[in-house]
This record gives sequence, structure tokens and C-alpha cells, in this order.
Amino acid sequence: MTADVRQLIKEVLKKGYLMSLATLDEGGVWVADVIYIHDNDFNIYWMSDPSVRHSQAIIKNNRVAGTITVSGVKEDNMGIQFEGIGEKIDGDRYDLALKHYKKRKKPAPKENEDVLQGDSWYVLKPKKIQLIYEKLFGFEKQDLDMKYI
Repeated sequence: MTADVRQLIKEVLKKGYLMSLATLDEGGVWVADVIYIHDNDFNIYWMSDPSVRHSQAIIKNNRVAGTITVSGVKEDNMGIQFEGIGEKIDGDRYDLALKHYKKRKKPAPKENEDVLQGDSWYVLKPKKIQLIYEKLFGFEKQDLDMKYI
């Protein structure tokens, strides 16, 4: 595993905006797009209504998967696919709210502001990440070994 793959994954996380989140419940497989933020350990965070299908599915079955794609006229086609464990996070998490508002190009919330407005924070802790970067690797996926994260 080269440091380049790790850096390219971080680039996808930085440039991307929506994560397609896959969950599984008694109704079957479900995919929802969520605006995400991330940390340096490749954990991915989003806020969501606890009553929606994907949030309920995570409570019942925390095995999740997702994709983030960065593409367009000025971008190289690149993206990541991943699987891991999804969890609901308790609390307002002002630190996450600051990053989330910045990503959405909104003014920073005040520290006592109710940013969740009934939503909750969730985290996806990846167990496996694969990078797709057409310019450098064609369609050959590059694996990130998570045991060294």
C-alpha cells in the first residue's frame, strides 16, 4: 500500500459532497444520499433524521456500505467504495457541526445553536476502502489496508 493511495482517498473525501449510503433492513437493501464530513482516520459523519429508513436500519443492522464519487468536466474520474460499521452518535457535537456548515458553505453556527433540529449525528467507521482513480489506475481498484489506520 503506497502513501499515494491513502492521499488520493483523502482527496476524494475532501472534494466529494454526497455519500451514497447503503443499509439493509427487513424491507431489503436501501440507498440514501447524505452530505458528509470526515476525519483523518477516514471515519465519515453525517446528520440525519432518526426516523428515516436508513437511520432506523443502522440501529437494527450496523453493517453499511457506501460510495463517494468525484467527477465532472474539470475533475478526474475518481471515487471510493467502502464498507464498515454505522453508529448513531449522541450529543450536539459542535465540532462536527462546524465542519458540516463549512462544507455546505453556510455561516458557522453559534455554540449554543440547535444545529441538529431533531436530527442526530451518525458515523461510518470503514473496515475496507477501495479507490477508483481512472487517470492513474484505469478501472483497477486500489485497496487501503485499514489495519494500519
